[in-house]
Amino acid sequence: MKIPFNKPFIIGNELQYIQDAVVSGKISGDGIFTKRCQALLEEKYGFLKVLLTTSCTDALEMAAILCDIKPGDEVIIPSYTFVSTANAFVLRGAKIVFVDSCEDNPNVDPQKIEAAITQNTKVIVPVHYAGVACDMESIMSLAHKHNLYVVEDAAQAIDSYFTFSDGSKKALGSIGHFGAFSFHETKNIIAGEGGILTINNPSFIERAEIIREKGTNRSAFFRNEIDKYGWVDIGSSFLPSELISAFLLAQLENIEKIQRKRKEIWERYYSGLKDLEREGCFLLPKLPNYATNNAHMFYILCQSLSERGELIEHLKTNGIHSVFHYLSLHKSPFFENKHERNELTMADQYSDILIRLPLFYELKMEEIDKIIRCLKDFYS
Repeated sequence: MKIPFNKPFIIGNELQYIQDAVVSGKISGDGIFTKRCQALLEEKYGFLKVLLTTSCTDALEMAAILCDIKPGDEVIIPSYTFVSTANAFVLRGAKIVFVDSCEDNPNVDPQKIEAAITQNTKVIVPVHYAGVACDMESIMSLAHKHNLYVVEDAAQAIDSYFTFSDGSKKALGSIGHFGAFSFHETKNIIAGEGGILTINNPSFIERAEIIREKGTNRSAFFRNEIDKYGWVDIGSSFLPSELISAFLLAQLENIEKIQRKRKEIWERYYSGLKDLEREGCFLLPKLPNYATNNAHMFYILCQSLSERGELIEHLKTNGIHSVFHYLSLHKSPFFENKHERNELTMADQYSDILIRLPLFYELKMEEIDKIIRCLKDFYS
């Protein structure tokens, strides 16, 4: 029995909706399925405005344009993240300023952000790693203090929340000025590719629609708000096709069912492995008291790089596909001559010791138990 790291799945009306889109005669962007997805997400999570995009990368690139990034502007991001987080702003000419991760989880350390702020800083980009919230209360406080934009990289964070000190709770992606989500096949809710940009300030909505429509005001034209449309701003083709939106809608309609199963899988891992953590074999994920768990991934933190490599090989030998995750961006070939060589100890540590275990909707409980047994065999 081989267990893959990830497996795409169909849970509802995905194929029927795709057929309906084709029969309707419109499979290009911004049709009925796109609008239904956007409305569903706005209502469920309280986003002011949702725009579907072809990827989370595109959503981040739109956010960079909306933040009016220019050459020389500085953007603060964690080093332990996917390249798209940085690339979106590099493409606009920004200087990326990396900040280290927390000691108890891979999210950016808010206590280290303020020291990185200069007169050229324009944006902070918190990345909600594993769908677990960054300390958004601290980050938003810094942003207000220094008049900065906040773009939440919520690629992994659908259906996850932050609880403020006053007890109020908000969905991730609804707290900063913008949020960017992914529906890549490895995420909780999938569409193959796809993403959304969330806009939480009404002053950005009109321009966001223009940027998404290749720099034209075509969206306003189709709403009969203007009698013709033309090229009015910079932009690109950020719209997903109706085929992506149709697949996505069927997934969103079943989000409670999907999330319930993923959380069962996560809890099965956690309860089955906590004895090994108590024995000092590895560390399990830590959830801050202000964060919820959307069960995007299950990871463990090994003792060393060599141990992680041996464990991955042991799992592979037993038919289990596990993976490590990001390599610190400040040590990437692209940035090796651009980064100011301050130490980012925790980012490097997570790059060396974090291993992700299989987690997907159709993963069976007996398969999880096999993975747990295999880990126990390794550490015995």
